[in-house]
Amino acid sequence: MRTDVLIVGAGFAGSVCARVLAEAGRQVLIIDKRDHIGGNAYDKVDEHGVLIHPYGPHIFHTNAKRIIEWLSRFTDWRFYEHRVLASVDGQLLPIPINRTTINRLYGLDLDEEGVAAWLERVREPRDPIRTSEDVVLNSVGRDLCDKFFRGYTRKQWGLDLAELSASVAARIPTRTNDDDRYFTDTYQFMPADGYTAMFRRMLDHPNITVQLNIDYFAIRDSVQANHTVFTGPIDAFFDYCYGKLPYRSLRFEHQHLPDTEQYQAVGTVNYPNDHDYTRITEFKHLTGQQHSGTSIVREYPQAEGEPYYPVPRPENEALFKRYEALAEQRRDVTFVGRLAQYRYYNMDQVVGATLKASITTQENIRKK
Repeated sequence: MRTDVLIVGAGFAGSVCARVLAEAGRQVLIIDKRDHIGGNAYDKVDEHGVLIHPYGPHIFHTNAKRIIEWLSRFTDWRFYEHRVLASVDGQLLPIPINRTTINRLYGLDLDEEGVAAWLERVREPRDPIRTSEDVVLNSVGRDLCDKFFRGYTRKQWGLDLAELSASVAARIPTRTNDDDRYFTDTYQFMPADGYTAMFRRMLDHPNITVQLNIDYFAIRDSVQANHTVFTGPIDAFFDYCYGKLPYRSLRFEHQHLPDTEQYQAVGTVNYPNDHDYTRITEFKHLTGQQHSGTSIVREYPQAEGEPYYPVPRPENEALFKRYEALAEQRRDVTFVGRLAQYRYYNMDQVVGATLKASITTQENIRKK
């Protein structure tokens, strides 16, 4: 098997890189061990006719105009602002925490200035801020921390807030107004025909060949490629020579409710303190699909299984740096994506990192 470029993984990183290199005139073979393209962003119509995300909800949002413009070559968009409620003390309350959350939870009637003053009174100043616990206590204090964050984090990561890097909790803001949007990015859209349709158009190029159900590690010695783009776990590529990098996995429990047009008021409801699952997502909110029934998914975080999330801790970052040093010695391989770069990337960040990496890849290929 011979090709200019072998790309391992047909998710965002692999597919974006494939398109860029194909348009630069490279013959690209992209493989994936799964039976579909799109990676974890893959979507499909379930047996009841509802468009679902088998690997959990994927909501696209970005502040980068160049990224939305690049992807717009392959999809039209549906405007969608994601909203999340958290089940706390018998109520469904907005998360991120805002004025509505605080007033309803504590029976108050504060304006924006009042909320800011209230938060200032209850917060526990932390300096320096090293952990996610530091971030949350410094922002909202202990009671809100315990009600909204501590239990959710324990389920999601299998760790306490104090054991996670500050970057995890820093992703979630606190607001003094009534803005109940989960994201505030300039561009908040869903692919109008779904993610899989977008990936299909992205990979529709005469210089791109797609082969599925192929495990790279089973064929790596039989493929002759001038360059390889690897989007899988970087520790696996190097045969775990320094030990395994920790990843967090998920188990998804999908359910169809045939006689229910709407199961919950918003796209996602978090359960920080109840149940073994972290959240329930109802897909029709995300897609805008009309259907007499509805399909939902419950997410159960777990230690074993497919790697979904790098675990952000200083010791894990130190281990990754050892693998990264090996990767930097390989001019014949580009490592890009959440697993290959051991980064808790959003989708737009993966696209941005891949567009940047594609430039370096082309330079390395030209130097051969």
